[in-house]
Amino acid sequence: MLTVSKLARLCGLSRTTVLYYESIGLLTAARRGAGRYRIYSEPDISRLRQICAWRIAGLKLDDIQTIISPAGPARPENDISAVLKRRLMELEAEIEAKRNQQKSILLLLREKETQMTKEKWTSIMSAAGLSDEDMRRWHGEFERAAPEDHREFLEYLHIPGTEIETIREWSRKA
Repeated sequence: MLTVSKLARLCGLSRTTVLYYESIGLLTAARRGAGRYRIYSEPDISRLRQICAWRIAGLKLDDIQTIISPAGPARPENDISAVLKRRLMELEAEIEAKRNQQKSILLLLREKETQMTKEKWTSIMSAAGLSDEDMRRWHGEFERAAPEDHREFLEYLHIPGTEIETIREWSRKA
């Protein structure tokens, strides 16, 4: 039997995370021991360890909820392998997007000898398979990760200052 703090430490989580999992029904409400402390049993520990394993695999909490919820009369038995296969397909798409970004960077590096413009950069990114939405996400990530470097990059593309501010503004919202 463990308290919430000890259970959290055992699983490498914060106490808040364990309580959140309980509040959304991933963990059953713990029984209360002396002093009204939550007490978790071996099945609770096993369940939390399984939840942690699924989170490490990148499953969303909704998917985990689907997996561990008992099947109701209106839906068939949960299919764990279907959820895992879907996550695998999502990872493949994410990996492909990263490969496209690598290709774009390589093309940009090859172009460094010539003057880069917004039009050339957009053309290279499109040729590497990035959609307009992918490019917007790229700008958003760049702005969040390194705002000053993002500004310098936009200046490198010879974009006018007012347009740079517009791009950075929508990048912050992306």
